[in-house]
Amino acid sequence: MTARVTRAQQAHKADAFNNKGSTEDSQQLSSPAATSASTNKAKIITTTKRSRIKKEGPGSSTSTPVKKRNATPAKKIKSEPNELPHNLGQPLETPIKKEATPAKKRARTSAKKAKPELDDPQNQAIAEKLVAQFANSGVAQSAPAVTPKKGKKKTNYGHTPGVTPFSDYVHPTSEECHEVTRLLSSVHGKVSAPKRIPKASLTVAGCGEVPHVLDALVRTRLSANTSGNNSNRAFQGLVSKFGLATDRAGRKSLDWNAVRLADQKDVFEAIKCGGLADRKSKDIKQILDMTFEENQARRKALLSKNKDVAGGENETEEEKQEEIGRAEDDVVSLDHIHLLSNEDAFEKLISYPGIGAKTASCVMLFCMQRPSFAVDTHVWRLCKWLGWVPPNATRDQTFSHCEVRIPDELKYPLHYLLIKHGKTCPRCRAITGENSAGWDEGCVIDELVTRTGVKKGGTPKKSNAKGSSTTKGRKRKAESESESEGELSDVASDNDVDAEMSDLVSDAE
Repeated sequence: MTARVTRAQQAHKADAFNNKGSTEDSQQLSSPAATSASTNKAKIITTTKRSRIKKEGPGSSTSTPVKKRNATPAKKIKSEPNELPHNLGQPLETPIKKEATPAKKRARTSAKKAKPELDDPQNQAIAEKLVAQFANSGVAQSAPAVTPKKGKKKTNYGHTPGVTPFSDYVHPTSEECHEVTRLLSSVHGKVSAPKRIPKASLTVAGCGEVPHVLDALVRTRLSANTSGNNSNRAFQGLVSKFGLATDRAGRKSLDWNAVRLADQKDVFEAIKCGGLADRKSKDIKQILDMTFEENQARRKALLSKNKDVAGGENETEEEKQEEIGRAEDDVVSLDHIHLLSNEDAFEKLISYPGIGAKTASCVMLFCMQRPSFAVDTHVWRLCKWLGWVPPNATRDQTFSHCEVRIPDELKYPLHYLLIKHGKTCPRCRAITGENSAGWDEGCVIDELVTRTGVKKGGTPKKSNAKGSSTTKGRKRKAESESESEGELSDVASDNDVDAEMSDLVSDAE
């Protein structure tokens, strides 16, 4: 017979059961993670309690209030001998392939961007700091890659002094150069270099045929990418704005130190009539600043009897004293470039802002009276048509090749004659064709050239007295070839070439 259970006995058993569940729950906080079985048991207990409270109501004698459980501190785990600090766990033998935290990603990005130099202590400290960060993160990493510091790229426009870029190309031969010079001279007159450099004009910028190197350099820079008339007006603007200076030897030139000390806006206003004044004024200011610093550095070196002064071995004691005097008087000068060899002088000239191979070659040819074959757009075109360089040769490659192949005594006359012929010959102009005006007049070197490139074709369009702006624009675009690494092209007017040729022919006669 089943024993009868009263309501009081049932309530007593329920309280005991509930107290036991609370004890287990409180113990569970400090014990390891529950298994699946204990988890299911806890869910059953909780569900039973909730259903009983809902059924009997909160006022029932069998309901027991649920006590809030305070979390007890976790038991301390004994650390292993090889354990990493800050609870990072055991060190890993190999990197873990998992998603990196944002902090690790930032560290890795910094390591990729950082390229420290071995010789820089500051960069060594950065590298050590990065390695320490990786070590503390618990992820094995290799030290950041170290790359040697790259020096400033040397700008030489592809020039290879004394070596042609086309070593297997045998043209032009000396005979070919002499034949072309003879044929062109028969039409345009005999040309030869002057025995002395003429006095510098204060109204004509020219192409650098003046006594002072700095004067020649800036005049040639002013003539870039503009007509001769425009460059003349720009130079006259500098003379009017800044005046002249006389050195201790009594030689007069534009007061370049006044230009150096002036604001760039003032230089811009003085030369704005010549075109591209913003760029040219910046270049001129930088050239003058660099030159002034060189003058003062050379003065100190000469006073201290320093033997490492560039070209000092070629300078007499009197010339050294003159150079010191110019520096003390703040006369900005590049005349010390005369002391350098051809190769060193060329490299020095192209180191200045806005000065390319063609301008440097002009200064050497006309001012320093050194053999140099300056290549402008007309010379470049005719050298290709004559077969003196490969058809795909650049202007600077043409310069380097012809520097080696053309005899020194012909570099001056050939430069002038090719420019004159390239501007005036109906068949050798930049844009021409069989239907161009004057084609029937023939060409003195017709049998030697193979013309390529843009041809006009058809009947040439007539222009009004002032000239068609469209035709002028096409001609300017075709004749303008930009200088390498920052130097602009030169487009001199035909009148300037005619005037220069007349002077040269008179000199020769």
